[in-house]
Amino acid sequence: MFKTYEEVIDFCQKENIQMIDFKMIDLIGRWRHLSIPVGRFTPDTLKYGIGFDGSNYGFAPVEKSDMVFIPDIFTAVFDPFTEVPTLSMIGDVYVIAEPENYRFDQDPRTIALKAEEYMKSTGIADEMRIGPEFEFYVFDHVSYESLPNKTGFSIDVEQAIWNSGENDYQNLGYKIPLKGGYHIAAPQDVLYDLRSRMSMLLEQNGIPVKYHHHEVGGPGQIEIEVEFGPMREMADKTMLAKYLIKNMAFKEGKTVTFMPKPLYGEAGNGLHVHMHLFKEGKPVFYDESGYAGLSKEAMYFIGGLLKHAPAVLAFTNPSTNSYKRLVPGYEAPVSICFATANRSAVIRVPAYAKAPEQKRFEFRSSDATCNPYLAFSAILMAGLDGIQNKIDPVAEGFGPYDVNLYNLPPEEQAKIKSLPKSLDEALDALEKDHEFLLKGGVFPKRLIEIWGQTKRKEARKVNDIPHPMEFELYYDL
Repeated sequence: MFKTYEEVIDFCQKENIQMIDFKMIDLIGRWRHLSIPVGRFTPDTLKYGIGFDGSNYGFAPVEKSDMVFIPDIFTAVFDPFTEVPTLSMIGDVYVIAEPENYRFDQDPRTIALKAEEYMKSTGIADEMRIGPEFEFYVFDHVSYESLPNKTGFSIDVEQAIWNSGENDYQNLGYKIPLKGGYHIAAPQDVLYDLRSRMSMLLEQNGIPVKYHHHEVGGPGQIEIEVEFGPMREMADKTMLAKYLIKNMAFKEGKTVTFMPKPLYGEAGNGLHVHMHLFKEGKPVFYDESGYAGLSKEAMYFIGGLLKHAPAVLAFTNPSTNSYKRLVPGYEAPVSICFATANRSAVIRVPAYAKAPEQKRFEFRSSDATCNPYLAFSAILMAGLDGIQNKIDPVAEGFGPYDVNLYNLPPEEQAKIKSLPKSLDEALDALEKDHEFLLKGGVFPKRLIEIWGQTKRKEARKVNDIPHPMEFELYYDL
């Protein structure tokens, strides 16, 4: 939004901005924030930054926790949800040192920057453009608890089929059947106006929207797909989009979740990532004579991404809930392969993207519990490794499989490798296969270690808690 300190101050004066808010991403992928009165924002703020305790962000050990963040004024946006007029911008984390502070190598935004710089240093491309698809549920009520004597959750949505027999209020019917919400129209589509307001809010904050619609999930599942942009910028915009979407719903008395599988038996929420590379403004992935119009570089990129997919999932699908979505029989893919216009493959080549500058593919397994800076960087590094080592996806047995994989005979399905079935399996894969992430100093080895330790603690916590279904299955044995 801004290039100079003077531009920031001029805007603040014109718009009567009274507070400046700084947002930093923690290890897991949540925004933290700190605010100062606009009068305290000086040129020194951009030079020396603001101190904070990095240990509470999941990064540094306590004895080395003092850090600073330096605002990136290019990311500044007006926050529409604050009573006091507030300008918000993202901060980059720096280590305090003499004579000069330096960027913290575990800061996810720094990793994304290094990934882009490494891509340029290879000569393969100078830009990776990505386009995420945001899928999420809008609920009217959610409660949950996990106590020694009681555990469970409760969700309610007025439009859900389970409310079709409700008589405690005037029930007008028009409920959406199980998995019956895809492109449903009014009056069943009660979320249309909310989606439009969300989309307009994204547009107003520099996130162009391609389209929005009701998704498959009957109890309020939505998809908003946005236009393409540079990788790190789109990680910024992914965080901003989630912030805007959740807060708008909250303001209107509803609640949003990007959880991959909040409802048993219903469609899950993915974060499909479309991607293509450019060099000097020209598409790297296009070749009219190649499979589905893809160049050999694109095929090698696919080969690298699929070969490293189990390890990549530790960043793109980093929650225990992720693997309740990645189960056979649904649109969420579990087979490590590629195909054209096939939603059951991990990598899908959209058949409608025919122009050279549109030629691309999408990684369909990822979900929005990821830290987008780490997830997008891992995808890029896996693809670059494929190009550098000329990993042929056809020779590796990854396809193309231009058929419904779930309709293949069992003996044919057995030939196709599967994605990890749990977070622990994905972390096991990352431990065995992470050299491609270390190239160019992009991912620090220490971050990979901390990530594994943190995520294994999460998995143990979930796995150690008795599940309500276990009472149904085993209580009377």
